[in-house]
Amino acid sequence: MLLTSAAAAASAGSHWLPATATWYGSPEGDGSDGGACGYGSLVDVKPFRARVGAVSPVLFKGGEGCGACYKVRCLDRSICSRRAVTVIITDECPGGYCSNGRTHFDLSGAAFGRMAVAGNGGQLRNRGVLSVIYRRTPCKYPGKNIAFHVNEGSTNYWLSLLVEFEGGDGDVGSMHIREANSNQWLEMTHIWGATWCIIAGPLQGPFSVKLTTLSTGKTLSARDVIPKSWAPKATYTSRLNFNF
Repeated sequence: MLLTSAAAAASAGSHWLPATATWYGSPEGDGSDGGACGYGSLVDVKPFRARVGAVSPVLFKGGEGCGACYKVRCLDRSICSRRAVTVIITDECPGGYCSNGRTHFDLSGAAFGRMAVAGNGGQLRNRGVLSVIYRRTPCKYPGKNIAFHVNEGSTNYWLSLLVEFEGGDGDVGSMHIREANSNQWLEMTHIWGATWCIIAGPLQGPFSVKLTTLSTGKTLSARDVIPKSWAPKATYTSRLNFNF
């Protein structure tokens, strides 16, 4: 496996920007199951649990914003602490406060309440829509490496992969695979959420996977990460991740 870093502009995540926020699900809950990014049951367990968030289309970016991490903080000092919550984008909120080009976060009840001064989470949730500030932050998954889930329905002619636990930028701008005994990287097509596919074939494993982040263009190559005897609905974990 090979890890390289492409020369790229620095992320704009160092600056706090204005937005609005609401919450969904149960008041102390982890948010909804699944989501438009396609992570499925992953959102129910750590490190996603209670940190999931839906965002408006300007941040969802047609699914290419999936996996990005943000710090969100409210500004009303009468009830809000100075603590920011970190959320991972797992879903899109397309209507209501998320429409008309607004920058909006729809957070789990637990994440929303954590922005409050201790003991005031319930009062903060009763406020409804909050004015907040936000900024990008590196995604951190201690002890976890990038994994590739082979989506159901994949064949030797249509291979679909979901990217999981990508550290650093968290988002994917492009993705390629390389077949066994080949020097050619084949470009994959973004379908939806964090899912990419390739139509070709018959494709011969094992497959190496190369992904490039959307935000800063950093590149990572996982050699032979998907074995020759791969199977749909299986997840294959690499030995590396972006280090920040």
